[in-house]
Amino acid sequence: MNDLEYLPRMPRDLSVPIGCIGSGFIMADCHLVAYRKAGFQPLAIATRRRQQAEQTAQRHSIEVVYDSYQQLLDDERLQVIDIAVPPDVQLEVIREVVLRPHIRGVLAQKPLAANTDDATEIVRLCREAGITLVVNQNMRYDHSVHACRSLINQGRFGDPVLASIDMRAIPHWMPWQERQGWLTCRIMSIHHLDTMRYWFGDPTRILASFRPDPRTKFEHIDGIGLYILEYDSGLRCLICDDVWTGPAREGAAEDLKIQWRVEGTEGLALGQIGWPRYPEKCPSTIDYTTTADGCWHRPRWEEAWFPDAFAGPMAELLCAMESGEKPTTSGEDNLQTMRLVDACYQAAQEHRAVDFKSPPETNTQA
Repeated sequence: MNDLEYLPRMPRDLSVPIGCIGSGFIMADCHLVAYRKAGFQPLAIATRRRQQAEQTAQRHSIEVVYDSYQQLLDDERLQVIDIAVPPDVQLEVIREVVLRPHIRGVLAQKPLAANTDDATEIVRLCREAGITLVVNQNMRYDHSVHACRSLINQGRFGDPVLASIDMRAIPHWMPWQERQGWLTCRIMSIHHLDTMRYWFGDPTRILASFRPDPRTKFEHIDGIGLYILEYDSGLRCLICDDVWTGPAREGAAEDLKIQWRVEGTEGLALGQIGWPRYPEKCPSTIDYTTTADGCWHRPRWEEAWFPDAFAGPMAELLCAMESGEKPTTSGEDNLQTMRLVDACYQAAQEHRAVDFKSPPETNTQA
């Protein structure tokens, strides 16, 4: 696998002190597990529930627990802040972060905010404060997705013709989603839409259709989501996000999986995402073939998206701080993913294709 980049580039300096805000599942079971394995140095943690923060600190050998995130931000040893809070709270936290001149970098969760206007404000605040902002679009660092990007960049598949992501899985929805009024597109489909952007760049047009998820009882406008991304090159991308998958939680047998496929004029790649089997550690896979050799290549690795890929966004942030280069998952880049999500809501609501050459109208209710 010498020519297959499936792992992130790591920074030279692994000792940069990291402050962690939040101690829920994503922080405790994903970020911190991956950080310790990678050799990163989380130094302090704060959350609304001190007891939970203390338990997380003990589990991951974190030196300091603060009573509030404001106290944590005042610790001048901390150069990087890792934020794991609901999207409608993230702007409030960032407003405090930018007041501390010792902070050089921020890793923020996706979605960057509950709407694109707030996300744009977060990007502006960090830019004006001279803070490097990376958004945790961690599917880019799923090892099969990262490997496919490497092959696309090498031109191994020729001109892209058709790509698809087919999800038949049941996410664990967060309690805070009930107050948002949205469900799948801005929290789950955003991964798949961002992956298509990561592989192929911005589309020209987007079509989308939603129906409610029968299992989810609170009101929402986007349950099962279907998407078509059109490119001027002729490339078409299809995404099916089926969060129902049949009555798999109501007594029927389950068939949970995420598959992806990339077809080009000179090659083909097939992928399986291991995440639906979490907490079992199940590495994602890629199988690919090209007209150059006419055989199947089936590289395999031990790392899995959950939790190993969560080292990728932090590694990219630390590398960007070292080199001064703009990270691929920068706040500015992520605004395009947020706008693509907005375009999906608009396309579904208006039952038409939405032009993505210019930013769509922001749907503040989505």
